[in-house]
This record gives sequence, structure tokens and C-alpha cells, in this order.
Amino acid sequence: MIHAIRLEFYKLRRRFLFGMTVLFVCVELIWAFMAANMSFARNPDRVGWEPVIAMLTSLNGLFLPILSAIVVSRICDMEHKGNTWKLLLTCSMKREKLYAAKYICACAIMLSVCAMQGLAIAAFGTVQGITQSVPGFLLARFMLGTMVASMAILALQQWLSMVVKNQAFALCLGMLGGFAGLVGDLFPAAVRKLLVWSYYSGLSPIAQNYTGNELQFYVRNLSDSLPEVGGLMVVAMAIYLAGRFFASRQEV
Repeated sequence: MIHAIRLEFYKLRRRFLFGMTVLFVCVELIWAFMAANMSFARNPDRVGWEPVIAMLTSLNGLFLPILSAIVVSRICDMEHKGNTWKLLLTCSMKREKLYAAKYICACAIMLSVCAMQGLAIAAFGTVQGITQSVPGFLLARFMLGTMVASMAILALQQWLSMVVKNQAFALCLGMLGGFAGLVGDLFPAAVRKLLVWSYYSGLSPIAQNYTGNELQFYVRNLSDSLPEVGGLMVVAMAIYLAGRFFASRQEV
């Protein structure tokens, strides 16, 4: 399995995926930090870590589904365009192992994205002079929720990218997912729970609420978030197993 994962990263060395991912995340971070900076300028009495995390969480719902679609599509279309499926299968590599290696590769890239965001939040808050110390546990919860939501979305994107050769369909799903992640909080709770893209905000440790005409931020209880985290991990595993089942039985 380790050899298969190494092979996936090796095949990506000249596809500029890592540079594109960093650029994509930097654009999101600049957008989020500019918005947070303007919010601090208008409300200097509400300078804190919560608005920064909430702002980046909202943008994750838009940016990360699209980024997940791009990452998975770039990882999977190598075999479609190069028509290397038969070559890999003749090298005694099982389809299940190849499918798992691609998924782990995509998850590793998104994990690095989560780490970049956590470090960027800590650096931005320090530069802005937020008086409270860096909330390590809060940032860990933020990164965990972001990663779990990404795992479910990556599993769904890989299923489509492996089964359908035309990657335009996978990219369209990513864009629709970005829209769903952006407006997911506007849907009723029953509908929102069915949309995996809405869990970027649903698993955020920071919630927003209007009290009168003022927007208030508060920290969600950890005990309330753990069941949703566990449930989404089960959903991600179910989507992954279903995708692997169909991909392993597809003719090449």
C-alpha cells in the first residue's frame, strides 16, 4: 500500500497540483482575512479569534468543495487520459489498492490544507494583536471538522471521477457543492443534514447568531459536535466503500 501511495504522489510531480492548491488556499485566506480585518475596524470591541474562524469556515463551504473536485479529478484522470488501467492491473495491483491509494493521496493533500489554514489563523491573530492566547483546542476542532467534511466530499468526488471518464461531470459536482456549502445554512435542518457540503459550517466550533441587530459569535459545546463528526465519518466510509465497489467492477 505504501508503494502505491508513493506512486500516486510520484505521478503528480509534474501536474502542478500542489502549487495550484497552495495558490487556491492563499486566495481564500486573503479573502477571509481582509473581511475579518474590516470587521475588526468597524467593531474594535469585538476583536477576537471567533470572527476569524467563523469567516474562514463560511468560505470553506464555497472554496473547499471546488478544490476537492479539482484535486480528485487531477489524481484520477491520469489513468483515464493515459489509458493506464490495464497496465496497472497487469502489474498485479488490485483495483481496491489503487482506489485506496488515490483516496489517501487526496486526503493527505486536504489535510495539508487544513494545517495551512490553522497556522494562518494563528499567525493572523498574532499580527492583529488579539489579546487572547492562540486557542489551540479551538483550532484543532476547526481543523478536525474541516477534514471530516472534506473526507466525505473526497469520497463522493472520487466515486464520480473513477466511474465517469469525462471529468467535467466531477468538476460540475464540485461547483454545485460549493454553492450548497455557501447557502447550506439557509436550508431547513432536515435538508441541511443530507448535504455533505454543508458540514463545513455545521461542524465549525464557532456558531453565529443575531441578537437584535448585532451578530454574535459563540463556541459550540464539544459534546454537541461529536455525534455529527462520528456520523459524518460513517457516511464518508459508506460512500468510499460504495465507490470502490462500483469502480472495482467497472470494465477497463
